[in-house]
Amino acid sequence: MGLFDRIKRAFTGEDKVVKDQDLDPKEAIVLDKYERGMEKTRKSFSERMSDLFTGWREIDEDFYDDLEEALISADVGFAMTMALTDAIQEAVEERNVYQPEAVKQVMLEEMVAIYEKDGQASPALIENPDGPTVILFVGVNGVGKTTSVGKIGYSLQQAGHKVLMAAGDTFRAGAVEQLNVWGQRLDIPVVTGRDQGDPASVVYDAVKKANAEGYDYLLVDTAGRLHSKANLMAELAKMKRIIERENPNGVQEVLLVLDATTGQNALIQAKQFNEATEITGLVLTKLDGTAKGGVVLSIRHELDIPVKYIGLGEQASDLQVFDAEHYMYSLIRDLLEK
Repeated sequence: MGLFDRIKRAFTGEDKVVKDQDLDPKEAIVLDKYERGMEKTRKSFSERMSDLFTGWREIDEDFYDDLEEALISADVGFAMTMALTDAIQEAVEERNVYQPEAVKQVMLEEMVAIYEKDGQASPALIENPDGPTVILFVGVNGVGKTTSVGKIGYSLQQAGHKVLMAAGDTFRAGAVEQLNVWGQRLDIPVVTGRDQGDPASVVYDAVKKANAEGYDYLLVDTAGRLHSKANLMAELAKMKRIIERENPNGVQEVLLVLDATTGQNALIQAKQFNEATEITGLVLTKLDGTAKGGVVLSIRHELDIPVKYIGLGEQASDLQVFDAEHYMYSLIRDLLEK
């Protein structure tokens, strides 16, 4: 069963995935976080789509032009908008549908289908089968990178894992102290070095400690902004070399942290970082504070880099493992109700 069918069956009560009183309490909490965290994006998207179908007229070129404008204004992105509009037009013609509800369903189905294109909509973290799982966090200053390290550390700790954090951002004033505060609050050890020191030496000490003391995860904060792409590549490459030398199977994940409130600028950052180093996944922060959550669709379509965590609030527990089903349901729920 496809993602759209599961979402629709859940909405109508045929499945116990969404809106079920017998839902596991933890799952109910996660769903509630998605509902609240996606509220601004959902309202913005639903209003634009509802306006499109208000005062229904025939399917013509003007309708598709208006559809494109609505999708772009919902921050879905130009490339995703073009691909989605083409897919909708092809499906409408193939099925010979012309009633507004039928066209709307086609639109929602195609949107979900494009996101679920390879069947790996919500991939889990890559694990190290032999030694600590090492995750590097990259991203520009101000996106919530160091905070994300702390929150993901909390999530892994709550799942029963032994976690170590490394303050590899030695260049930004306050970054080491900020991670230390998270460590003290969560009772997670933090490996540090001197201010303006060599981040690679911090990573070396952290990997040694993680291996010697049997940690399950090592989360490494890195410098948010280096002077050029070449410097960024060189610094990350140096860290990776040290980790590969000291840790079985090297680095498992390089997670890029993006601020959802920047909309399509987040997509530009993702492209730039992906050119500088191989990104394995994304952490999208501050989604609850923006109506620009459609950027998830744009990133998925253009870069095919999976979103692995999503920020739905200020609390440590509000940075959730990304679930495509919850995300898409929260995005299109109001349209399913109409």
